[in-house]
Amino acid sequence: MRILLAGASGTLGTALRASLSASGHTVLSLVRRAPIAPHEIFWDPSATQPVASLAPLESLDAALCLSGAGIADQRWRATRKQLLRSSRIIPLQALGRIFSSLQHPPATLLTASGINAYADAADSEITEASPLGSGFLAALCREWESTALALATNSLRVTPMRFGAILTPAGGMIKKLLPIFRLGLGGPIGNGRQYMSWVSITDACRAADFLLATPTLSGPVNVVAPVPVTNAQFTRDFAHALHRPAIFPAPAFTLRLAFGQLADEMLLSSARVLPARLTAAGFHFTHPTLPAALTALLK
Repeated sequence: MRILLAGASGTLGTALRASLSASGHTVLSLVRRAPIAPHEIFWDPSATQPVASLAPLESLDAALCLSGAGIADQRWRATRKQLLRSSRIIPLQALGRIFSSLQHPPATLLTASGINAYADAADSEITEASPLGSGFLAALCREWESTALALATNSLRVTPMRFGAILTPAGGMIKKLLPIFRLGLGGPIGNGRQYMSWVSITDACRAADFLLATPTLSGPVNVVAPVPVTNAQFTRDFAHALHRPAIFPAPAFTLRLAFGQLADEMLLSSARVLPARLTAAGFHFTHPTLPAALTALLK
């Protein structure tokens, strides 16, 4: 396949471009700096004409949009919330303008989204049919997905990928936690009973490749491992993989003081999410359980 990738410089985008290329796909990356490789194309998503020439984008098979500022990188002040929104919505709208100008647009668009779309369901299992939430992140995910799904036509399939926490030492949660846990200073968050849905970076990339090759899957798809864990279990498994203790809990009130709204919606909320549609379509996980994933990732 010839695949267009927006958001190629992030942790997931970098891994996914390498994975798709290794699988034999040709991947063109949209970048916002001067291109430094033949596969890179400069674009400005805010411009009326996001790319200088449409010719390299003709006859694409698929496109993936992973654009978006890091959700947990900073406290959610008003300006940060606006950036989180605009960095996701504007690139999708730009892709829509590009597709409408192509003589031969792609047949598939995969977009990033998150399991934060769902309402906090305590320890109840969540699938794609479960109710959505009402907080800031849930509203952001709804607008993110609705912007993408508005691009769907009879000839363009749109599939938002609702990712759980993507586990990789190259970025995200694992990269932030490694120095703390290696010093033996890790511990559960809050009471530790809240569920955490996760997926290894390997399976996140494999799931995207699977969705590209499965034209029957459109609409939101949960990209999470089939065995979610509580935060307490994650803490024990992570510490065990590093041969360290985990005895220093992070109380809820200190997290709220440090992170504000982010703490309640990301760190203390519970999400026992299952990959119902992926599993039903025949996808098999390389790392279905957390110990197996951590062993592979932290070697």
